[in-house]
Amino acid sequence: MTAEQTVAVRLASDRDGGADPVTTEVIRYGLEAAAEQMRVSLCRSAFSPAIYDGLDFGAALYDREVRLLSQAKAMPGFLGTLGFCIEAMVGRVGGPEALREGDVVFSTYGYDIGSHQQDAVVVVPGFFEGELVGYAVIKAHHLDIGAKAPYCTDTTDIFQEGTIFPGVRIYSAGVRNEDLYRTILANSRAPEVLAGDLNAQIGSARVGLRELNRLLERFGRTRFEAAVERILDHGERVVRNFLAGVPDGRYSASGALDDNAVDPGVPVPLEVVVDVRGDEISIDLSESADQQRGPVNSPAAVSVGMVCVAVATLAGVEGGVNGGYFRPIDVKTRPGSIFEPIAPAPIFLYGWAGTYAIGLVHRALADTLPDIVPADNGFHGGMMMWGSDERDGLWLVAAMHAVGMGASARGDMTTPLLSIALSGLTTIPAEIQELTGHVVVERFELIPDTGGAGRLRGGLGVRGRYRARDPQVLMVLLERTQSPPWGLRGGGDGRPNSASVLLPDGTVQDVFKVPGMQLPAGAVAEYRSGGGGGFGPPSERDPEAVLHDVREGYVTEEAARRDYPHAFAQSEE
Repeated sequence: MTAEQTVAVRLASDRDGGADPVTTEVIRYGLEAAAEQMRVSLCRSAFSPAIYDGLDFGAALYDREVRLLSQAKAMPGFLGTLGFCIEAMVGRVGGPEALREGDVVFSTYGYDIGSHQQDAVVVVPGFFEGELVGYAVIKAHHLDIGAKAPYCTDTTDIFQEGTIFPGVRIYSAGVRNEDLYRTILANSRAPEVLAGDLNAQIGSARVGLRELNRLLERFGRTRFEAAVERILDHGERVVRNFLAGVPDGRYSASGALDDNAVDPGVPVPLEVVVDVRGDEISIDLSESADQQRGPVNSPAAVSVGMVCVAVATLAGVEGGVNGGYFRPIDVKTRPGSIFEPIAPAPIFLYGWAGTYAIGLVHRALADTLPDIVPADNGFHGGMMMWGSDERDGLWLVAAMHAVGMGASARGDMTTPLLSIALSGLTTIPAEIQELTGHVVVERFELIPDTGGAGRLRGGLGVRGRYRARDPQVLMVLLERTQSPPWGLRGGGDGRPNSASVLLPDGTVQDVFKVPGMQLPAGAVAEYRSGGGGGFGPPSERDPEAVLHDVREGYVTEEAARRDYPHAFAQSEE
């Protein structure tokens, strides 16, 4: 660095309270590392496979103004929702001025935390030199929090969905409230697992605050806070620069959930209107259906978070995410609608509408951003098999399936993945699922012909077959069976989700949203996840690519001859 450059950096540093670009980057990466430490600590200390293998959690650091500083790479569906948790939970205990060092606030109330009660949240305030400087917050999916079943698909009010702890101090100034702690554990079918996961959350949040304090000690509060302003401003510029390249206009897309889970076969319409003006974007969800009497309602916090994820993915946001990225995004919902239900409306399947909204935002912008937006994916879903016995107490096998992703202008989609809202999660290995001794994973494979045909082919769905070794209960989470994943620019649709049960007597029964089906020993449950949509006309696909797909088993010869006759016409001449 030349002397002139050194002077320029020093002058910039003085103007920004000591936050020169180099210092700012060190602090930014320090914050990302702190969130990552929270993630690693939680995975290493949690009791539940849903957390340590599935990564079904969100962990983040916020400043004292509840602005997102960094969030661990885990569950994207929780992105942007944890700030709502902090505001609601801290308000429940009297506001920031009522907090003391060593406090831990705990909540399962769905309308405060923005998801079902099993996604319990802990908020730990952080103090530096006696003053509140921020918060560590972790939301994690628990095995059981006292709902009517370990997982629900047919609830009609929030009281059936788990015990409500509405923002309560589980620690006050470092001292645990033993009466409250025992009450929390008493309302679970798996108290030891709940205790382990809850304590892992608390300990991991404290790890994040420890790392935050190290940054404050190293750089001082003035330089740190100046750097935070630059970090947030940079995040905002990234999204604004992207939006400035999107043609101004009003774009819309619509779809429908299969049903509300308690009124079979009655579609639930969803509508998204996207308005782009300059470097700002407004997303209106208010024209969607009224709140439902079944559990597909999406609390406002998660509805906002989901559409922010939709925009961030289009903007190419990579690495650590901070609150600045969301400043140019305005989201409109309507009280009493599926995207802003009013308590005590049920919300257990809250993610269905929000996940669909992500796809609809992309569909609305697909024609104006043809080189960026991919075809639709196979949504998400899965099944759970559970029971209880004297040896294990409550046991549960969760089978969350990857789906086919949509093709795009950048190429075919090959490897099955989880949809954007769940893309931080991982599929729990068959070996872990079989550890209970109650279930055998017979098959886990790609399904030929499930991806949409096109110049670029959609990804394949996955088949999972699970044999019950003893009598148990099956719960199925199945959505988007009636609205296949759409193709783009002439590409074909992907195959939608489906599931069935093969009983020992040979009877086959198709299943959809199943709250609790009794399975006898020897019954086989099969889940078939959807494929992704294709991109571009199938007639333009390279014949060699078609023949390669047939050789590799991705597409059967029968389907290839139907969708790509030109490939065979050339090869047979």
